[in-house]
Amino acid sequence: MASLLFSPVTWAAASGTGATTQFEKILAFVIEAGWRLLGAVGIVVGAVVVAWLLRILIRRVVTRIVNGAKNKAQVQDTQALERSPLASVRLVQRTRTLGTILSNAVNVLVGVIAIILIVNVLFPGILGSFALLTAALGAGLGFGAQNIVKDVLNGIFIVAEDQIGIGDVVDLGLATGVVEYVSVRVTHVRDVNGTLWYVRNGEVTRIGNMSKGWSRVIVDVTVPVDADVAAVEKQMMDAATTLTKDAKWRTRITGYPELWGLQSVAGETLVLRIVLKTRSHAKDDVAAELRLRLRSGLDEAGIDLSGLGSVVLEGAEGAQRVRGAHPPKTKPNPVQADVVWKPKKKGKRGGDGETDPKATS
Repeated sequence: MASLLFSPVTWAAASGTGATTQFEKILAFVIEAGWRLLGAVGIVVGAVVVAWLLRILIRRVVTRIVNGAKNKAQVQDTQALERSPLASVRLVQRTRTLGTILSNAVNVLVGVIAIILIVNVLFPGILGSFALLTAALGAGLGFGAQNIVKDVLNGIFIVAEDQIGIGDVVDLGLATGVVEYVSVRVTHVRDVNGTLWYVRNGEVTRIGNMSKGWSRVIVDVTVPVDADVAAVEKQMMDAATTLTKDAKWRTRITGYPELWGLQSVAGETLVLRIVLKTRSHAKDDVAAELRLRLRSGLDEAGIDLSGLGSVVLEGAEGAQRVRGAHPPKTKPNPVQADVVWKPKKKGKRGGDGETDPKATS
């Protein structure tokens, strides 16, 4: 009977002890979850601060390079920099593009690291369980996005190495024209017909940039086969030399005219070639003016002109003549005019025409 009366008390005490233990567990879970959540919030805040600081650093480096280019060119804005004789806009464009690439890379990298840390704080040990799934997911994304990765990597090298820039006349194989936009994934090229081509950087295997360094104007003059070649070449050189000394054109010309001589004889015509080095952006204008002056000079000399046109050399011919003409410059070897050949005497002869026995003994 006593045991029956004591059992409710014992049960109540036991129930109180169980409730206290359960409450402590819940309280410990809430505290632990709160600390984990606080850690996740701290990671997010730290990631935002780190990304902000890195972006500021990148922006300051880019600004310093751009301002240095502007100060060197003595201009105040990028539009004036494009018209500057120093043409440092390529450096500005490349620096800004690389700055954008680095900023995006910093955002992605910091974001990925922050996500991994947050998952590890909120769910300890879960990363090991998802290792195989993560590897399979990464392999699938890598296989599906390999073209995008190829485009981005190739675009980074194109921009970093300054292979092309905005305003360049380029031949990308897939399209030829003026570059209007360059990014890490795609390049915009406008051809002569006005068509805008979007070329993926990963598909570009070769780049021909016709706007870097210097260019060469090559003009072939066709005259009748009975024309005086020396007179024609003299008139061609006079016209080209006059062009190089003209105040309007001499800033666009970087070299002296060269005569590459007789190139071919076709039927009743002769083809003579003259070339002139120019700045890359002035090739077409100089070529047109040179053709006009050649026509005028030959007409004044009374030489019939059968044909006149610019030429673009390709293949082996272009590779062989890339350094220009190299006529001989050495002086001719002197040759004596009055030289009489005399046979070498083999023995001493006597007065009667017979050989002296003592000389032959």
